[in-house]
Amino acid sequence: MQLSLGLPTHRVDAGTEFVSGDALATTARAAEDAGFAAVFVTDHPAPPQKWLAHGGHHTLDPFVALSFVAAATSRLRLQTNLFVPAYRHPLLAAKAVATLDVLSAGRVLLGVGAGYLEDEFAALGADFERRNDVLDQAIVAMKAAWTGNPVDGAVSLPRPVQEPHPPIWVGGNSRRAIRRAVEHGGGWVPMPSPQRAAKALRTPGIESVDDRRARISLMHDLAAEAGRPVPRDVVFMPSGLDMFAPAPPPAAAVVDELHALADAGVTWATVCLPADTRAELLRQVEAFGRDVIAAVCCPEPG
Repeated sequence: MQLSLGLPTHRVDAGTEFVSGDALATTARAAEDAGFAAVFVTDHPAPPQKWLAHGGHHTLDPFVALSFVAAATSRLRLQTNLFVPAYRHPLLAAKAVATLDVLSAGRVLLGVGAGYLEDEFAALGADFERRNDVLDQAIVAMKAAWTGNPVDGAVSLPRPVQEPHPPIWVGGNSRRAIRRAVEHGGGWVPMPSPQRAAKALRTPGIESVDDRRARISLMHDLAAEAGRPVPRDVVFMPSGLDMFAPAPPPAAAVVDELHALADAGVTWATVCLPADTRAELLRQVEAFGRDVIAAVCCPEPG
């Protein structure tokens, strides 16, 4: 299993402590040194005020933020978790992804989702009701653009470094999202969430190991029906390691859960480490590498 660290780009309240070029570079280098395989950022270009007042969050632009990470590191993968193509024209999105992949020497992991905030769609002039169709069409259009061949008479260069394009990880718990991962992606990013939040998040909840296993089983069934390979990667966030958790769980509990997730077919885990200062975050990153990543990626014999 490989681990991806969430960068605290939502902490605009903390100013340069977390949201600055130096903060991104320092945190990313610490993550690389600790053994994280990737870092990730989210995508909310125009979050609605009502959502922010009820636990929502700001973000930096994902591609600008990850470009600072790319410049500061040499091995760390650059993950969007999740990028919403419906917010942008697909050719603009394809250009941003390809540019980051070229400048980072092929380190992009493109996590995409349909989006769920109707007011954010409205603010951006995006089509909320057709968001699933728009996402399917955007993935097809971006793949076409990355070939370097004309799309509607236009050619988008440079092509990404990764062949045929960066891995596409599709987010969402619904049957349609899982089918999208099978048909268009190389990975699936289920969202850990309670059933009671299904209406707000516009995707079924996943609360238990059994829920995860059932959805992974559905992914295998849909791949068999479509005559397509099962997506290579399944990406999940362990409990207590989201961006709003007050404190990380004990390392031993995290290690046990990561082993259980790996046994269930999860190949990547995304984690956030809570901290109020950059110094505390760097201590958390170092400790997580020592106490968790070393045990999960390089377990001791016996």
